[in-house]
Amino acid sequence: MSIVRLKRLTLYGMASEKDTVLEGLQQLGCMHLVDLRQSERRVAMPSAQPKDTYEALRHLEDSPVRRRPASEDEDYDLDAIVEKALWNRQRRRSVHDRLDELKQQIREVEPWGNFRLPEPRELGGMRLWFYVVPLHQMNRVRQSDLTWQVVRKDHRNAYVVVVSKQQPTADAMPVPPVDLGRLSLAELRWQEELAQAEREEVFAERWALTRWLGLLKRDMARAENRAALEHAGTQTFDSAEIFAVQGWVPQRRAKEVLGFAERRGLACTLDDPKPDESPPVLLDNPTLLSAGEDLVAFFQLPGYRDWDPSIVVFVSFALFFAMILSDAGYAAVLAAVLAFMWKRMGRSAGGRRMRSLAGSIVGASVVYGVLVGSYFGLAPAEGSLLGSLKILEINDFDAMMKLSVVVGGTHVALANLMVVWNRRDSTSALAPVGWITIVASGLGLMLLGLDSGFATAAWWAMGAGGACIVLFSSERQLRRVTDMMWRLLDGLKAAMGLSGAFGDVLSYLRLFALGLSSASLAVTFNRLAVQAMDTPGIGLLFGLAILLLGHVLNVILAIISGVVHGLRLNLIEFYNWGVSGEGDTFRAFCKKETLSWTQ
Repeated sequence: MSIVRLKRLTLYGMASEKDTVLEGLQQLGCMHLVDLRQSERRVAMPSAQPKDTYEALRHLEDSPVRRRPASEDEDYDLDAIVEKALWNRQRRRSVHDRLDELKQQIREVEPWGNFRLPEPRELGGMRLWFYVVPLHQMNRVRQSDLTWQVVRKDHRNAYVVVVSKQQPTADAMPVPPVDLGRLSLAELRWQEELAQAEREEVFAERWALTRWLGLLKRDMARAENRAALEHAGTQTFDSAEIFAVQGWVPQRRAKEVLGFAERRGLACTLDDPKPDESPPVLLDNPTLLSAGEDLVAFFQLPGYRDWDPSIVVFVSFALFFAMILSDAGYAAVLAAVLAFMWKRMGRSAGGRRMRSLAGSIVGASVVYGVLVGSYFGLAPAEGSLLGSLKILEINDFDAMMKLSVVVGGTHVALANLMVVWNRRDSTSALAPVGWITIVASGLGLMLLGLDSGFATAAWWAMGAGGACIVLFSSERQLRRVTDMMWRLLDGLKAAMGLSGAFGDVLSYLRLFALGLSSASLAVTFNRLAVQAMDTPGIGLLFGLAILLLGHVLNVILAIISGVVHGLRLNLIEFYNWGVSGEGDTFRAFCKKETLSWTQ
């Protein structure tokens, strides 16, 4: 795990060669450009309708079925295809809305039967008013002087038709009338059939347009590449005869760019970052662990001169999720879901990263679930193979709370240890050493007891750790006598973070609390299901329903808790101690790849 070391590269060339040089740099795809003009201008994508093209592409990509992509573009017309796709999207939304309205109208009219609403002149100026009256309020209708008739009843309501020239007053009827519209039930069903037919036509039209997906992606990539190239042209320094382009390149690819400059006859300078500069951050991790970069970027990238926490966050997130899930049966369900989605997730680089993270989470959850001996809330029989693998008792509050605190203390100490390594050339590294000493001593006192032989040594170690914090937390330079006083004040201020350290370590108790709640809910649902099954008749059905719905709900809650609190412990408590700076993302000036879809 590392933050890639960068070099600041500046290329100088003739103004007439600017476009060619920028195209070559875009082809190399390894340079993060620096705006030499400090310009606020932004160049839009040079496509006639870039937004429309993107929306059309998304609409066609969402199609559940696709045609074989076209490899030739003899009949390909970008504007026409985009227009057809957007019109298809609009028709699709319209027909779905119309179907929803018709289904609602059919549900409202169906209880009244198939009839045509007569005109007032056909009834001698009278009108029909329709009411859905709850059965317990029918007495008010019977006591009224209105002319009415019940045309249908169900277990809740009576469907009443009132004949009257004017709408009955609110005192006469217990509920307001309903509007059934002018169409009969048969006419509404006919309209529904027509809408269903139109929906099928829209579906077929969308399917036909998916033939052009590959070419649309190609054109989108070309348009974005042109836009990026034009934007890069606004970031260079230009004069009448020469231009200059500057950017950050990974140190390992510097020779490649220098070779490009030599072939083009360009002058160049290659420099290390200055102490007061903050280059962009490019993380470099093994492929299987690279999903940790996504977790880190989700919250905050470390500074360029900081350390890369990606792998630590990757591993600890999987561990925390497993401790919150606390059930091997639930982990097996997640494993089945992952197996079902495995091939689909492997279609993209981001999907493959998330797949490795999901695999780690599932693996850790299975192992931890076996260690606590929970399988859908059921414990294995004593003496069995699974029973012999159970070494943790989740209902042992004292032991599980100590385990959570040890995990938290270790996590916080690890964050400080990485800070020590990052500051190894400075005396300020002794401050995190002090925090590590205090946390480790506190954990020792908790595990061994205040009356153990370790207690005296632990208290002295805490004192030494506190001294390191007070004396070495400040990075203020000693130029005057008063600077020593300010350093001590800075150190005392840092030492006041002792309560924060205590609270952060105890914050990891949520791992025990959430794991216990997940296990307790699983046991509770099992008991409720058994009790329901003991009921004669449909008790078996109710018991199975409780088992299914209860465990599904518990799994969902455990997943949400695992994600939210697993990220929180990493990105708040852990970051608070391990990462101090914040960096900008390294954005390579490169060409967007054109991905083709294959059947």
